[in-house]
Amino acid sequence: MKIRIVADSSADLVTLEDHNIVSVPMKIMTDYKEYVDDSTLDVKGMTDELASYRGKSGSACPGVGDWMDAFGDADRVFCITITSNLSGSYNSAMVAKETYESENPGKKVCVIDSLSAGPELKVTVEKIQELLAEGKEFEEICAKVSEYQKSTYLVFMLKSLTNLANNGRVSTAVAKIAGVLGIHVMGIASAVGTLEQKAKCRGEKKCIQAVWKQIKELGYRGGKVRIDHCFNEEAAKQLKAMIINEFANADVIIGTTKGLCSFYAEQGGMLVGIEC
Repeated sequence: MKIRIVADSSADLVTLEDHNIVSVPMKIMTDYKEYVDDSTLDVKGMTDELASYRGKSGSACPGVGDWMDAFGDADRVFCITITSNLSGSYNSAMVAKETYESENPGKKVCVIDSLSAGPELKVTVEKIQELLAEGKEFEEICAKVSEYQKSTYLVFMLKSLTNLANNGRVSTAVAKIAGVLGIHVMGIASAVGTLEQKAKCRGEKKCIQAVWKQIKELGYRGGKVRIDHCFNEEAAKQLKAMIINEFANADVIIGTTKGLCSFYAEQGGMLVGIEC
């Protein structure tokens, strides 16, 4: 039986055919250019261009056909999307699931609304891989992942909320706070998949400390941590050091944001997926 894990590119994963993991690219668009969030995207070039761009910009989710292509000829598909409260990716994936199953009797697709983005999706993908390695059946994995999501969270640190505000993801009033006099914003993905501001910090060091405090308040006691940064490796290393200092055996991996998450996190941002 052929099994495939598929996630939209908000998961900051790349397609790894050998491991049956496929990333479905989202798109970032301006008035004059379209950036496809796949393995060929020059993320630094994109963020540099967008930093000086003053026109309209936005993002687009994968279409039904994109999801169908990613499902390929798999017998069982686990499909993970960015939160449905910020994108139409989940709805598109659901239509693809219904079409795929109707056209391929006996094949099944489990669509998972992450209610999040970035590294929290990575943690979920890893959980699916673990359950598959244990030999769990498809339906059982779907149920266990749904339960597992209750113990995973996304915490973020942002220096700028311009692109989030321009696309209606946060209020303009909140966005104006970030970047003014060195103010950073710390927040979480809420239980319903919206972005919730939790603190305003003057300076990056204080914001990193606020991120760590928030992680512990969510119930973290040494589980997985996946840190994705947007060209701010030093901040990611500082947070990792704080975690390891208190939980020496913690499983902490630092990665980088790809196209979509870099567009919204902007340069200097950091996204943290945790397992409690």
